[in-house]
Amino acid sequence: MGVSGPYQVQCVELFPQGLGAIGDVGRCHELGGSPENRGQARDKTTGLPLWTVEVVDFDPATRSESRTFRVTIAAAVRPVLPDPLPGTPVRPVILEGLTVAMYVTRFAKLGYSLRATGLSPVLGDSKRAA
Repeated sequence: MGVSGPYQVQCVELFPQGLGAIGDVGRCHELGGSPENRGQARDKTTGLPLWTVEVVDFDPATRSESRTFRVTIAAAVRPVLPDPLPGTPVRPVILEGLTVAMYVTRFAKLGYSLRATGLSPVLGDSKRAA
């Protein structure tokens, strides 16, 4: 039996302690060619432009080397981040349309990539917002 993906998952299930965007939403660039001439990458299935944002997992039990990572977002327009928490650069978010795809790294370890269709601010209890 083959296992295929990506798998759909609710953000609150994958990140029960919450998630925060750090930095800004940027374009995913096409691979190859010179950096000046590369266009924006597009999703192979939907044709939508791809965006990327760095996020941090709020779970204190998460290993520090895997606490921050990038999420790719397929959306027609650049996603807008909510306002940051006062005095910090962190913007609590919920990833919408979240999927997880697993792969084997070049070091024969299991890796995964996260994709979303959008993001929204956390409003009150994140479990209700999701």
